Amino acid sequence: MKVFVIGSGGREHALLWKLRQSPDVTELYCAPGNAGTRLVAENVFIPSLDRSALRTFALWKRIDLTVIGPELPLALGMTDYFEDAGLTVFGPTQAAAQLEASKVFAKQFMLEENIQTAPFEVFEDAEKAIAYVEGKRMPIVIKPDGLAPRNGVVVCNMLSDAVAAIRACLVEGCFKKAGKRILIENCLSGQEISYHCLVDGYNFLPLAVSQDYKRLYDDNTGPNTGGMGARSPVPNVTDDLLQKIATRIVEPTISGMAKRECEFRGVLYIGIMIVNGEPYVLEYNVRFGDPEAQVLMMRLKSDLFPLLAACACGGGLRGARAEFSKDTAVCLVAASAGYPDASNYKEVPIRGLEKAAAFQKTEIFHSGTRMVRDQVMAADGSGTRTVRDQMMTAGGRVVGITSLARNSDTAARRTRHAMSRISFDGMHYRTGVGV
Repeated sequence: MKVFVIGSGGREHALLWKLRQSPDVTELYCAPGNAGTRLVAENVFIPSLDRSALRTFALWKRIDLTVIGPELPLALGMTDYFEDAGLTVFGPTQAAAQLEASKVFAKQFMLEENIQTAPFEVFEDAEKAIAYVEGKRMPIVIKPDGLAPRNGVVVCNMLSDAVAAIRACLVEGCFKKAGKRILIENCLSGQEISYHCLVDGYNFLPLAVSQDYKRLYDDNTGPNTGGMGARSPVPNVTDDLLQKIATRIVEPTISGMAKRECEFRGVLYIGIMIVNGEPYVLEYNVRFGDPEAQVLMMRLKSDLFPLLAACACGGGLRGARAEFSKDTAVCLVAASAGYPDASNYKEVPIRGLEKAAAFQKTEIFHSGTRMVRDQVMAADGSGTRTVRDQMMTAGGRVVGITSLARNSDTAARRTRHAMSRISFDGMHYRTGVGV
């Protein structure tokens, strides 16, 4: 089977790494990919939003399954566009992707389906929003309606923070169209988990529970990021809790979308806050989390390809099983200087990847990397030039190191030791992930 993965992050590298292990997969392509994905697939240099060129490539290569990694192509209807040409796609339609693409849609959907979530209000007018928060106890959470960098979520501990966040969205237009409406909701406190399940439109298959580390610095300080690390499994997640999530959240979500005639097919990643033993939905995502995908793929023992294909074909998950290692996986992400706020990142050489990869049960999944070809003058002055490949940083989050071990402490220690072998100018990573 020929598989085509769209995206260029650590999530896509992890999916490709796992798909490469399938005996059913004969050809594997990635667009646009990165310097790491080229080690497990053939990179195709087409931007992830150029749907016409991507579909043309898929038709030319007679691709059997296209896997769309990031949320933006899904929100813009790439699944629909591919399916219109008779291609099989893993990923929800544009209508189903509203669960992530519009936070207002998602919250109203939860209310209608009686799914537990934080109380909220929706605003389009800045002055009305400010008047509302002036009467609220802090902390509160402010979110733009649409897709925004790092979700655009601001946890406001002071009234001045809330006013600034409101003005950033509704007056200054920091998130453009995505921030023309905002949600203001109560701030929930508890244990946060990432719940992933595969969905074929009607049936779902739970995957292992994971937990990501969103803040830039240790002790959960600093700005929100796309994720500085992850671990799986998560302590204190009981079978009783998982049953509550399945019956109170997942089942009504799938049936609610089906009765709206936008059946969900793909992976549903639900951010959940556990408050006094009860699960509350923070947000829906319609793709694998990143870096959560990296720890999930490390623990997954089952063949990934037939599971994704069963979702894409619709109704094929009945009776399916996914087996996960009982070991713990911990992922640690290295980021560039200026992350997450910089708009452009300086490209610098990366050193030590081979040493990091030598650690037992450890994989390096690339995000923001690219390979450049250098010409080096011979040291003897002969004028001879040697061509060599040089790995360079090419984005905010650069690489994720994921280790598998019997317990979280051992896995976390191994990732830190492996990460210490890597270096590049301005490199930053957390040291408390998984501890």
